[in-house]
Amino acid sequence: MSTHAKRERLLLADLLESSGPEAPTLCDGWTTRDLAAHLVVRDRRPDAAAGLLIKPLAARLERVQAEFAAKPYEELIQLIRTGPPRMSPFALKPVDEAANTLEFYVHGEDVRRAQPDWTPRPVDPVLADALWVRVERIARVFGRRSPVGLVLRRPDGRTAVAHRGLPVVTVTGEPGELVVFLYGRQDAAKVQLDGDKEAVALLHEARLGI
Repeated sequence: MSTHAKRERLLLADLLESSGPEAPTLCDGWTTRDLAAHLVVRDRRPDAAAGLLIKPLAARLERVQAEFAAKPYEELIQLIRTGPPRMSPFALKPVDEAANTLEFYVHGEDVRRAQPDWTPRPVDPVLADALWVRVERIARVFGRRSPVGLVLRRPDGRTAVAHRGLPVVTVTGEPGELVVFLYGRQDAAKVQLDGDKEAVALLHEARLGI
């Protein structure tokens, strides 16, 4: 049975392929080639990918990622489609599903929403619920740097507290849009923000995510 992560991986690979190697993304300074290289390194070089979280290893990550970015773009796309090697933790479905569903969804939106003529992707209810479950799990970690109280709300009224504090800003949107917002792409998310005007402005400028 295909998992959400597997499906999002293949959709992202198709989107990267159709966009070409030099298309812009919402990842600051990255083209689609850079994003593809990042995904391959994350899958296949955990020794380098650790630089995403461990600052002393950041230079190594940058060097390894540049080496992959120099490979033929078609090869990078194929490596993304193929997925991680058998010995990778990501080869285990539960790990892949937990770690990669949001990763691939967000990066797909990074490619899609950087295009001037982009249109929203329809998200089916099953995926929407899966995204919401993950939003609930990561909300406090990804919202910890919010300068104001932050509450995430689905249109049906379900909420998740991302950061406690005053004043409070409530961000309302579909689960996929809340994911985009929580990952630090505030300006690209189709959401409604309710709260004090100054607090809303601070939240727009905040560095959310990890």
